[in-house]
This record gives sequence, structure tokens and C-alpha cells, in this order.
Amino acid sequence: MQSSYIPWKGYFDIDRAVGTFVLYDDVQYTRRDWRNRNRIKTPHGHAMADDPVEVKGKFLQKIKDNAHQRSAWARCHWRTLTGAYGKAPFFRDLKARF
Repeated sequence: MQSSYIPWKGYFDIDRAVGTFVLYDDVQYTRRDWRNRNRIKTPHGHAMADDPVEVKGKFLQKIKDNAHQRSAWARCHWRTLTGAYGKAPFFRDLKARF
């Protein structure tokens, strides 16, 4: 499987069902794809959760060679997640894992 950001549920089902799970990250990174972003549900509809990576001038880069952009994205992303799921059952118990 190729890696993805906030993978879909079936991704984990496949992981549990096989003896060996291999991440295929030695291939070209696909831009404008789900590789580094995903939709999350919020009380106000869907929102995009992005993990910005450096892509300018790196058209042929491999997935494994991605570098995160230096920005405040993690703090912004955490605010999006806590705003969307902060009142959900068990969020308080699980937030340290995130």
C-alpha cells in the first residue's frame, strides 16, 4: 500500500488481515492527491486536514523523500481536530495518542 494522511478505515482492516504489511513509498509522490490531506467531519460540515509538504521544484520526488513545510500547520491542524472532535465521547481519553 502507498502511505496516506489519515488513512481510510479499510487501510487498517487490510493491515490486520495480512501477515506482512508493506508501505510502497519508493514511488513518485502524487501532487494534488490524498497523499498528504484528507477530509474530516466537523459540526459545520467537512473541513480539509492538510499536512503541507515541500513540492516546488520536486516533481519527481518519491513519497519517502517528502519534507514537511516549515510552518505552524501542526498547531492549526490540532485546533481543527479539537474543534471538530473535542466534545466527542472518549476524545479526552484518546487525545494524548494524537
